[in-house]
Amino acid sequence: MSDVKVERKVTMTRHEAAEWVADLAKQLQGKGRVTIRLADSTVEMDVPEQLRFEAEVEVDDDEVELEVELKWSTSGAASGTAHADGHAEA
Repeated sequence: MSDVKVERKVTMTRHEAAEWVADLAKQLQGKGRVTIRLADSTVEMDVPEQLRFEAEVEVDDDEVELEVELKWSTSGAASGTAHADGHAEA
């Protein structure tokens, strides 16, 4: 079980989703400090140079899900996760 979980699920346009992902990408290209707004919360994370990247596409009848996941250790052993699909875990 995670220590922290902040989740956001909303309907938005493809353009809005692209802007959200582009903002995250821009922050990742910076110094590694990422600030994202999820629901009524703001989550700030320090993202290391090396991380684990996972991408998954799932087609189930009339629905397609694209999930992008970034995962890294916060202490050398424990993992934290930030999902571009709108939820974060530390």
